[in-house]
Amino acid sequence: MEKREDWRSILPYLPVLMRSPSLFWPSQVVETLREIGSGRVDSGQLLYIAITELRNSLSLSSEPLAPSAAHGYALFFDELISREECRKWFEEVLPALGDLLLRLPSLLEAHYENADMVIDGEGATIRTGLRMLDSQEPGIVFLTQELIAALLVCSFLCLFPVHDRYEKQLQPVNFDELFASLYDDYSQKQENKIWCIIHYFQRITSNMPKGVVSFERKVLAWEDDSVHVSYPDTNFWSTSVIPLCRFEVQSSGRIEDHSSEAVEVDFANEYLGGGALRRGCVQEEIRFMINPELISGMLFLPSMADNEAIDIVGVERFSSYKGYASSFRFSGDYVDEKDLDALGRRKTRIVAIDALCGPGMRQYREKYLLREINKAFCGFLHQSPCQQYQKILHENFDAASATSTSMDTSEASNSYEEIRNSQNDYDMMEKNNDIGVATGNWGCGAFGGDPEVKTIIQWLAASQKVLLHVEKSQHETKGNFGAQRPFIAYYTFGLDALQNLDKVVCWILLQRWTVGDLWNMLVEYSKNRSKGDTNVGFLQWLLPSIYDNGYMME
Repeated sequence: MEKREDWRSILPYLPVLMRSPSLFWPSQVVETLREIGSGRVDSGQLLYIAITELRNSLSLSSEPLAPSAAHGYALFFDELISREECRKWFEEVLPALGDLLLRLPSLLEAHYENADMVIDGEGATIRTGLRMLDSQEPGIVFLTQELIAALLVCSFLCLFPVHDRYEKQLQPVNFDELFASLYDDYSQKQENKIWCIIHYFQRITSNMPKGVVSFERKVLAWEDDSVHVSYPDTNFWSTSVIPLCRFEVQSSGRIEDHSSEAVEVDFANEYLGGGALRRGCVQEEIRFMINPELISGMLFLPSMADNEAIDIVGVERFSSYKGYASSFRFSGDYVDEKDLDALGRRKTRIVAIDALCGPGMRQYREKYLLREINKAFCGFLHQSPCQQYQKILHENFDAASATSTSMDTSEASNSYEEIRNSQNDYDMMEKNNDIGVATGNWGCGAFGGDPEVKTIIQWLAASQKVLLHVEKSQHETKGNFGAQRPFIAYYTFGLDALQNLDKVVCWILLQRWTVGDLWNMLVEYSKNRSKGDTNVGFLQWLLPSIYDNGYMME
């Protein structure tokens, strides 16, 4: 295991130690975890003392936590929760978390034993092991939900080393700032964010989920080649003859509640998770609270460049909520009933794409329009290495069967035969291409983007496809790469600027415009906006009659 490149890349960022050939916890850590498991830790104050002892045993005392973290843990567990909830937490939940953490070394060893799968007769593999998915290096990591749960217990107990994380362009992943900010500047939204996390731990300790989650860094190549989708230029977009996909305007509802299968857009910070573990509480941060397994991606996914996006498939939702930002409130349990795919992943597909922050008037320059459309295009791509893997897996089932547990735990329920059978359904689903995009006002709000421009950009990105010629050995294949999603479901969240969006969309579709036609209109509008020749929004500029009382759609 110590010879594995993937393991060596992540080891400095994990709390476990290695004594060849095994992983282990120091004896002092084992003792403290057993004390936690015995139920003798029964208050927020004692919990933080245990956290301190664990950190000292792991030689982390030189990396101080947020100054008010101790007060934050004590405030939440000793004052904000009821006596009954406190009793259940310290007598049932926390001991179970301690027991889970004791098993982290063995969970990691099992993970790496089964992390890769042979996919061709020459022995080539797709790496799926936990590792740093560095910028400009496309790749995918598969983690069981049980391993994710153990990693999130490390976050809760603040056991991850923080040295080099900033230099590596990584987010903090310990929960000290989350609790410290509760004490420093109490707010109900912050308390309710923590309630989502606590509820997640209550759920997984009563019934550990057995699925799989994948995290993939997708990259548009800066330079053209015959294998990878490259970063499109303006000519690519302006000459596109691809028809626009169906556009569904959703004037109410939420992205995460979309009824049909779709890629759900995370209005991401370039640093995955944004302010989820601090004071942030808008779209991305809320999603990370109701789907806490997303937080584990912050451990090993450095910030995104302009040509990158992050796909996360399989996370389970555990919490219901209401409100937004300062009005955000945890509102109870959520039972996620989405089916599993062929690889044991829940059919929840989330793509993190970061928009320009505070773009002002520069967002209307062609350079930045191109940046935004290519960011969305990268995010909406569906021909990923993972899906290529799935196709090869189906074709080479016999060759791959020897390592059939690559995405499984020893207790997983799916046999490889079941995976093989369900693969047929999955391939048919991909063939039918019925997975659209569910999105909304990406890059607007706090980021300051123009919602009308961002709407059109996402529509174009979802509609586009490219034809890529691939040569391999003696065989030549051609395939459609790119987004080419069948629909985009756009949640307007009641934004006034988009009240006539459905009318404009209907008009555009009646004109049978291509991607190139609409892109060229957007570029023309943006030039006029930059020069001050117009101050109206794109929708009104394109179709002034929608703002006239006499407008009627024929």
